[in-house]
Amino acid sequence: MNTLGLSMLLKMGCICTRETVDINGVKYVIKERLGEGGFSCVDLVENTSTKKKYALKRITCHGIEDQKITIEEIGYHKKLRHPNIIELIDSVIKGSADIVVQTTSEAFLVLPYYPRGTLHDYLTIRSFSKKFLEVRDIVRLFLEISDAVRYMHSYIPEPIAHRDLKTGNVCLTDNMDPILMDLGSCAPAKVQICGAQDAQKLQDVASERCSMTYRAPELFHVESYCVIDQRTDIWSLGCILYALLYFKSPYDVVYERGDSVNLAVISGVIHFPEDSPFDKNLHDLILFILKSNPTERPFIDDVIAKVTEFQRKVENAV
Repeated sequence: MNTLGLSMLLKMGCICTRETVDINGVKYVIKERLGEGGFSCVDLVENTSTKKKYALKRITCHGIEDQKITIEEIGYHKKLRHPNIIELIDSVIKGSADIVVQTTSEAFLVLPYYPRGTLHDYLTIRSFSKKFLEVRDIVRLFLEISDAVRYMHSYIPEPIAHRDLKTGNVCLTDNMDPILMDLGSCAPAKVQICGAQDAQKLQDVASERCSMTYRAPELFHVESYCVIDQRTDIWSLGCILYALLYFKSPYDVVYERGDSVNLAVISGVIHFPEDSPFDKNLHDLILFILKSNPTERPFIDDVIAKVTEFQRKVENAV
């Protein structure tokens, strides 16, 4: 066999052995790995019939508790219907997880594919050339993200907190509309902590599932007797607003230096670049949101009202 024939055979072999996944009777071929996290991975897949591309989130469950959390994530996807929250196309759980007999199950979530990637990706690219966003674009993106958060915080019968808001969990459409994703950390917004055991349990969950540089101060050291509410998300929103200005959370820089993010967050000190091209009023908005004491932190309606007022002033000044 000549070299060309062998090359063609190898290519054909690759195509023939490409992995496919069957989800409720629909076949998807896996094209490439888009990303991996501590609990899941996301692949780019293609519907074999329609040739339409999707993102496939795969979660391996190592026990009943893992499977319960995954079922809750799917449940949140089905409940939360908002133009700025990612849609669940389809889902299935295969197998049965049991830690005693050492079996696992695997969940498959079919989600829309956004070729632009995440807000984190977009800001990282812009940071290389220090190409700052226009103020009107910052405000528009932030208000659309905030509207999705307001929908969750106002959900009936029980408000829902996202608990892992960050630029890496915001996809961007072709029209640059932000879409909240990764509902795996979602939980009832209000949590009553009654004792050290409750406090430690929530602290451990936050440590696993809430990104450190966007995590609210009250989740680093949960008090033994307190109420944690949806204002954990407000803190994260403040970090997102800062990132829309300067490409990163104010605490990413602390992490990159190797300093304690925990201490920096609890101190409540926010550093703004000395050569900032932005108006002091934008910095004041960030400081209005990033209150270390959760009882002093605004709720989402107050945040939206304040940012909308700022937007109106910007438009009138043009």
